[in-house]
Amino acid sequence: MSTPSADSQAPRRGSEQRVTRQRLAVSGALDSLDDFVSTQELHRLLHGRGESVSLATTYRILQSMAEDGQVDVLRKDDGEAVYRRCAVEHHHHHLLCRDCGKAVEIEAPAVEQWAARVAAEHGYTQVAHTVEMYGLCPECSAKRQ
Repeated sequence: MSTPSADSQAPRRGSEQRVTRQRLAVSGALDSLDDFVSTQELHRLLHGRGESVSLATTYRILQSMAEDGQVDVLRKDDGEAVYRRCAVEHHHHHLLCRDCGKAVEIEAPAVEQWAARVAAEHGYTQVAHTVEMYGLCPECSAKRQ
């Protein structure tokens, strides 16, 4: 995981978000994690560190950070949102372990080309897409054998 920089806490897209104690606590906790985390898991981590941030505030901060492009958000099979500060700041996808939650950031040029071609074939412009792959990481696969 990369070392957090001063820029990692600054809004990226012109957001007017105030830098509060709670926002710094959420940002710092995310910087310490390698994998995706749910709002409730992050809230428990914050309280374990002695931070007093309500669950509602944790949720609002994560939503704001996602809107500002500071974190990636995925929807698990059950619909729950999970968040992660990604090292890659450009468009990318994830390979996510269904058991332990480990995530690998991947680039997929073939997917990008396919998406552009399909959009053009149908006359669409300004197209966005999300591709997430789920499976078992090598460690979880080995545990099952």
